[in-house]
Amino acid sequence: MSQTLSQLLAAVPLPALAIDGGERIVASNADARTLVGQGIDGRNYVTMLRQPALLDTIAAILRDNRPRVSQYLFNDGVQDTNYQVTARVVEEFNVILLCFQDVTHLEQAGQMRRDFVANVSHELRTPLTALMGFIETLRGPAKDDAAARDRFLDIMEGEAGRMNRLVGDLLSLSRVEGDERVRPRDVVNLPDILSSVLRTLKQLADEAHVTLEFADGEVPVELIGDPDQLMQVFTNLIENAIKYGASGKRVTVRIELMDRDPALRAPGVRVHVIDYGPGIDAIHLPRLTERFYRADSHRSRAMGGTGLGLAIVKHIINRHRGRLRVESELGDGAQFTVVLPLPVSSQST
Repeated sequence: MSQTLSQLLAAVPLPALAIDGGERIVASNADARTLVGQGIDGRNYVTMLRQPALLDTIAAILRDNRPRVSQYLFNDGVQDTNYQVTARVVEEFNVILLCFQDVTHLEQAGQMRRDFVANVSHELRTPLTALMGFIETLRGPAKDDAAARDRFLDIMEGEAGRMNRLVGDLLSLSRVEGDERVRPRDVVNLPDILSSVLRTLKQLADEAHVTLEFADGEVPVELIGDPDQLMQVFTNLIENAIKYGASGKRVTVRIELMDRDPALRAPGVRVHVIDYGPGIDAIHLPRLTERFYRADSHRSRAMGGTGLGLAIVKHIINRHRGRLRVESELGDGAQFTVVLPLPVSSQST
């Protein structure tokens, strides 16, 4: 019987082990031995599994033979892995069968949702608190103060605009996440999109005393994409370059065609958005596309940023099967590079 049980467990695609009525581990597969320990067969389960919640679950099944689910936490010295342990009685062999399923990704997804809700709540609470405070002041001490009323209304308008931008970006993020697995079908002219974005942002650049430079804009480049979403990507990147790199006095947008792009291993086009401002500390670069992450929180909020722009950019580029590269050093500006695939027939000429 023991040999048959061992053969059955060897075919289970999860870590699995069996415990008999004498509280001993009588069989296990290779994955279970890797997880719990190589010498587990024949040992008392209490000495090998040790975690109280799982031990209590096994003890309860030994008493009443009812199936249960528990948790097991494993740490390999680098990171924690969460397992959901399903425990069932196998009457034919008179053993309790434990199967360990890795649910770390579900735990991480749950934590991401909790963090997202907490971040949204925090971002909305600040302007809402300000609005409520000014409304109370306008109804009380500043009721008959025309100058204070106008000043407070200007601030309230700014806070309401901030909430409106945040809600707009949240809706946009939701849409691009929903579309991420849907391939675009339109044929778009990339230089035309970039030219349109640059025209739209010219007034912002002029106000910031920034010169916009467009290199290689005469080269025809057609690709498969969503024109509205690509417009959103480059608007975000170029607007950020103008706002945060204004001290460099210019922003360069450059198109580079690649017969075989190393990032894509296929024909591609790279759009470089380069500013010559203060740059970004290397410690921030890996996290720039996280939701609500800001390299400079105070400055970003002061400029109307919601902390969602680069997260939206990342999802749109993913939908287009592209890549986003960020290079920067403090004091030496920043370069954001969008890498997009080209149809084979659109290789550089």
